[in-house]
Amino acid sequence: MKQLAFIAFVFAALCASSSTAKAQAKPAPKPKTELHVASAADMQPVFEVLAPYFERKTGIHLVINYGASSVLSEQMISGAPADIFFSADYVFAERVVSSGMADSTDAIPYAKGTLVLWTRKDSRFNPLHLEVLERKDLKSVSIANPDHAPYGRAAVSALQKMKFYENVAPHLVQGESVAQAAQFAQTGNAELALISETIATSPKFKNSGSFVLFPTYVYPEIRQCAVVLRSSPQRDNAHKLLDYILSDEIQAHLASLGLHPIK
Repeated sequence: MKQLAFIAFVFAALCASSSTAKAQAKPAPKPKTELHVASAADMQPVFEVLAPYFERKTGIHLVINYGASSVLSEQMISGAPADIFFSADYVFAERVVSSGMADSTDAIPYAKGTLVLWTRKDSRFNPLHLEVLERKDLKSVSIANPDHAPYGRAAVSALQKMKFYENVAPHLVQGESVAQAAQFAQTGNAELALISETIATSPKFKNSGSFVLFPTYVYPEIRQCAVVLRSSPQRDNAHKLLDYILSDEIQAHLASLGLHPIK
């Protein structure tokens, strides 16, 4: 419901902007430039909502490459073309900083993530609760690769802290990213998935399944950070995007998109 409210808020803003343009008899602004974004997979549902509004507001079109944070950070360090990198944690963003590829001396936090347990609406585990991870008849549970994805590391930590890991480990199915782990469960190739709240609250997953939150104390804080690439010819525009995400307006609505404000 919160996400729908925020989408309605964005839509209203777009309509207002459109009405103003029509009243002034001016055509809608065309994208002036492209900004290449490397983004952790958990941010895809977030950018699907925010990117159109950002483009309308600034004329900057986002070209986004989604993937596991570790894979993207290695690509940045190897010189892959990108203007800004949104990691799902601090560690992989800091690696880019340490390599000398960032235009800042530290990674910049932009949001906090949350881990959830998700299952399909037709699942035998409904009504869903965390204790289903104790059941001896588990068949498959998907997580992101903990070596490559922060949400995978958080999943392993949560399972261990809550004493579920020994029971679940034989049934784990790993996706390269949190998005792939979610896809495994959404398509029925896994019964349960430990994924980000951003994906779980997206329309596709909200309509096809249900989720419950893990207590935040059972996994390390998922402090999502970004860096602007020093080699980017669009550094000013990259900072515009980061400033937009950090703005009070967007930070106030992050909860509706499955994130928590950093401020």
